[in-house]
Amino acid sequence: MLLNWTVMILYNYFSAMFVGPGYVPLGWTPEKSQDCMYLQYCKVCQSYKAPRSHHCRKCNRCVMKMDHHCPWINNCCGYQNHASFTLFLLLAPLGCIHASFIFVMTMYTQLYNRISFGWSSVKIDMSAAKRDPRPIIPFGLSAFAASLFALGLALGTTIAVGMLFIIQMKVILTNKTSIESWIEEKAKDRIQYYQTGETFIFPYDMGSKWKNFKQVFTWSGIPEGDGLDWPVRDGCHQYSLTIEQLKQKADKRVRSVRYQAVEDYSGVCCPVTKGVGTFFTTPCTEEPRIALSKGDLILATRGLKHWMYGEKILDSAADGGIRERGWFPRKCVEKCQYDSEADQPVDGEKKNR
Repeated sequence: MLLNWTVMILYNYFSAMFVGPGYVPLGWTPEKSQDCMYLQYCKVCQSYKAPRSHHCRKCNRCVMKMDHHCPWINNCCGYQNHASFTLFLLLAPLGCIHASFIFVMTMYTQLYNRISFGWSSVKIDMSAAKRDPRPIIPFGLSAFAASLFALGLALGTTIAVGMLFIIQMKVILTNKTSIESWIEEKAKDRIQYYQTGETFIFPYDMGSKWKNFKQVFTWSGIPEGDGLDWPVRDGCHQYSLTIEQLKQKADKRVRSVRYQAVEDYSGVCCPVTKGVGTFFTTPCTEEPRIALSKGDLILATRGLKHWMYGEKILDSAADGGIRERGWFPRKCVEKCQYDSEADQPVDGEKKNR
């Protein structure tokens, strides 16, 4: 049974790793040229971003139905490998639960066979079993320590990976990805902030958990569709989500604030010379840091107490269109007083409403 768990776990793990999420073809454009106005353009891939696709900085490609980039499979979780990745998250805890049961019963029986009850004390002799002098596998103090350590790893894996499985199933049953859940939350926030009276409906939720489930899990193992065109629920447009993304992008530009660097910053994760608060409150995220030189201009879009996130304003002709975005210490910059958008709040420092 343990061998069966191992084979299934490794099969889905390597399938998620080597099959990959599926990438938008380089230079891709929609069939109808007028649909380009609803899509974002990726300068790196030199193509439009298909619906539900996002550019991954680690893979350096636009990924179809991107959920997230997973360092444990060294690949993105997306359209083609979402089912394999989720099955791996299910089978790994089940195999660990089985292993935990074996470890617990082994240690219980071995300790029970080595315990001695006296009038005034209880002693455990790990040198030999009292009731079974010829065990199939020798079990001494080192084996007990190894079994206890393995039990801790199995229980830890069950809890950690099991929580990831629950999160993945929640988004699958609503036919979303983790990124799309975040986009939906920002859509509600944008509508509430500007009081536009709009109603955003997620277009890819089929209204049935079973139909959403079948979008990812199929008997053939090949997901439905081609990863570029997706069925939408009644009353929604094929590009409803991409239109909302364009609105959020425009909103980000409006609410961004221009800053100028007053100190140099090397781009290290935990800078020692920028203060104790900056050192201990570094953002716990895979997003990069950007190096700053005195005089650099940055367009900040998010802010924490000691850190800010933004994009360095570069000469597009000189840098070839490459964008530098990431976190930098708030201590290293100051707001440009001459900027026309100086009175706009940084995203993340929203007014109470």
